[in-house]
Amino acid sequence: MRKFFGFLFKGLDGLRKVLHLLLLLVIFGFVVGAMSGSIPKLPQDAALVIQPEGEIVEQPTGDPLELAIAEARGLGRGETTLRDITDAIQAARDDKRIKTLVLDFDAMTGAGQPTLDEFARAISDFRKSGKKVVAYATGYSRDSYYVAAHADEIYLDPMGAVILEGYERYRNYYKSALDKLGVDVNVFRVGSYKSAVEPYIRDDMSPEDREASQTFVNSLWDTYLTAVGKARGMEPAALRTYVDTLTPVVKAAKGDTGKVALDAKLVTALKTPLEVEKRIEALSSKDDESDSYVSVSLKDYLRVVRAEDKISRHPDARVAVLIGSGEIVDGGGGGGVIAGDDMAELIREARLDKDIKALVLRIDSPGGSVTASEKIHRELLAFKKTKRPIVVSMGDLAASGGYYIAAPADEIWASPATITGSIGIFGLFPTAPRTFDKLGIGVDGVGTTPLSGELRIDRPIGPAAGTLLQSVIERGYEDFLARVAVGRGKTRDQVDAVAQGRVWTGRDAKRLGLVDGLGSLDEAIAAAAKRAKLTEGKYELDYREPKKSFAQELLANFKVWGAGVMIRASGVDPATLAFAQGVRRDFGPVEREVARFNRMAVADRLYAHCFCTPY
Repeated sequence: MRKFFGFLFKGLDGLRKVLHLLLLLVIFGFVVGAMSGSIPKLPQDAALVIQPEGEIVEQPTGDPLELAIAEARGLGRGETTLRDITDAIQAARDDKRIKTLVLDFDAMTGAGQPTLDEFARAISDFRKSGKKVVAYATGYSRDSYYVAAHADEIYLDPMGAVILEGYERYRNYYKSALDKLGVDVNVFRVGSYKSAVEPYIRDDMSPEDREASQTFVNSLWDTYLTAVGKARGMEPAALRTYVDTLTPVVKAAKGDTGKVALDAKLVTALKTPLEVEKRIEALSSKDDESDSYVSVSLKDYLRVVRAEDKISRHPDARVAVLIGSGEIVDGGGGGGVIAGDDMAELIREARLDKDIKALVLRIDSPGGSVTASEKIHRELLAFKKTKRPIVVSMGDLAASGGYYIAAPADEIWASPATITGSIGIFGLFPTAPRTFDKLGIGVDGVGTTPLSGELRIDRPIGPAAGTLLQSVIERGYEDFLARVAVGRGKTRDQVDAVAQGRVWTGRDAKRLGLVDGLGSLDEAIAAAAKRAKLTEGKYELDYREPKKSFAQELLANFKVWGAGVMIRASGVDPATLAFAQGVRRDFGPVEREVARFNRMAVADRLYAHCFCTPY
């Protein structure tokens, strides 16, 4: 009897293991199937509809909460990558199945001007095919109108408006708040214009920062007016007048913002969504099932053309394109940052791949950790020793640490509106002896060296530690100048004259010799191919990014799914979610500032960071 039950137990246990394995295989199959999807079939005579969702970015940030809220509101993934947009438009230009390009801006929240310029360039190139580009929005903001201005036809809802708010740079300052908390922020920096630390030691903008900030926001606005005016066949002065007089003109028009925009020739006509559909139907073809026009979405179109591209092209010569977007941080990282270890490994892999004939590094970064920047810099120098060219393309931002990693390049390209420079170093260390005093907590003791107890949060920073840290910062600045001097073929003093932490636009950086050319990512890639003596059409682009394991991909998707389930289970309606997301966005600068402070408030770390994003 005992043997019988023993055999029975073993049999049941074996069955349990088999069923467990089968269940895991089923789950795995569902996950793989959900992640891969099928390739859709493209219709003929279709309109390619590009509806940018959220912010247009170089790389997805992967914030689970933002993505879940966006999906709960029916807005998809909450952000759109620039490469997806430009790849689709470029493919559609010569695709006989695509008759029209439709741009719907109602779900777009914004982007930096260089990013918008890349988008606009793709549209202008598409128009050379003779196909029409139609733009539509309920209302246009500064950023969406920059792109829409390059379309053949621009339609605005009769109840909408075109609001071009210009550029600004306002920051929160925390000195008084920190004083109330009894916190002293000890700052060590080099550079008269290195203003990254000012929010912690001032209650307002310094004269130096005000001067530099006013200069670059004026430059951005001038560049904007020139680009949009050219696209619309208007003088920049007329566009400036529209913005400057919008309030009294709208008042005189009794609040009819749509008519004001039409009278100013900013839009082709005022049309409802249904009227726009009929116009697009006339340019492409009618879909009898939906009683609208035949269309294909950005996502579906990319899945088709990228699959077709993989089948048709297999050249041995490749140009590696690495995208570095976000703050530069030590170690590995997730979305939205340039992780020093990950980026260095990508460059190393490209160096060891003999089929890679040139390297293009696209930088969109305000900088960050000097240690991580140096690690990336060293790998770029190792690649350069192989006699293969390195070309940098700057996006919205390539400042401070972002410029540090650009310095070794054979050529640097930027947009006229790129924010760059900010060559400077800082470190900070908070102490809170006054807080301990307020709590009635004393501190006393003994030490063995001049540095003993000088870097404690409950004591003022000591003179020996202060001198030591400032000396390290000054050395870091000299190292930064040396890196730039070697990379740009300048003397130390020539670099110092345009450094000091000062921010420049790409247009000014070109004049000062900090960049070589003004242009797009495509132009930077063409420059790299030319240096590598590659013939157009005989090489392919190899976009590389840090590899995520299956477990990492699964975890990221699970976070988004989990956040979405929690939101839906709470029964909160989309309007409330939109309000909550808006509040979170409004307080985003404070949230990010606190996160940065936590990262930077370490005694043995140096930072090359620029808080220079215009809004």
